[in-house]
Amino acid sequence: MNNSMISAMVSMNALQQRLDVIADNVANVNTVGYKKREASFEDVLTQVQRHHQDFDRPGRATPLGYTLGYGMRLSSLGMNMDQGAPRETGNPLDLMIEGQAMFAVQAGGTIVYTREGAFDVSPDPNNAENVLLVNSQGYPVLDVNNRPISLPANGKVAVNENGQIILDTPAGRRPGATLKLVELNRPEGLVSVGDNQFVLGNGLAEGDVFDLTPRNPVDPAKSKVLSGYVEQSNVNLTEEMTKMMEVQRAYQLASRALSSSDTMMNLANTMRG
Repeated sequence: MNNSMISAMVSMNALQQRLDVIADNVANVNTVGYKKREASFEDVLTQVQRHHQDFDRPGRATPLGYTLGYGMRLSSLGMNMDQGAPRETGNPLDLMIEGQAMFAVQAGGTIVYTREGAFDVSPDPNNAENVLLVNSQGYPVLDVNNRPISLPANGKVAVNENGQIILDTPAGRRPGATLKLVELNRPEGLVSVGDNQFVLGNGLAEGDVFDLTPRNPVDPAKSKVLSGYVEQSNVNLTEEMTKMMEVQRAYQLASRALSSSDTMMNLANTMRG
């Protein structure tokens, strides 16, 4: 009975964690650039319990013993990088990445990475005639040299598929900075810091997580930028709601197993010899 209680309790904790992941995905179904989380689970202390030799009867086709486990636990929490659907906005500062690349943003003294491309402008504290390209949290977007992108306040901008900004000012059209796009190679190396932003895992460098190999100019780019579009969340609401119902049913089953074990233990404690 103790084994069944432990197994039910451990499984209920794991199911609650899975339910939290699903709820987070559902809450971000309309978040621009959001990538759904996926949880993986594993058995806890599974072992084979041996039967008594009396169970070895003539004609038995299976070996003696039965599998005894102690529930399951969360083994890993990953990020699904499938492409989200495009949504046209007509705003040239709304950018969407087709591919596995990510934008780089300066958040305080740390570089963070995001798929959210709903950018805007903010006054440049170092140049009154310019504005900074910022994300929805107000953090400066970085160029290929890891510098904040500054734009003329009185000009129009366009962004080509390579991430290069084209400036249309009273002085004429000219090329500007190029957005820093880093090709994601190991999603498990990123750590979420909230607001749809990620940082490198402890002790990891950019080259450990992203593919920094210089691209041959004659080869097609792995990722490209679409101006005037944003990438919607890749969460499938119907799928997530189905998973939620499955988890709720499993949680109810584990709860009943825990109640049954408690009832049997109470009966055993009240029996008299």
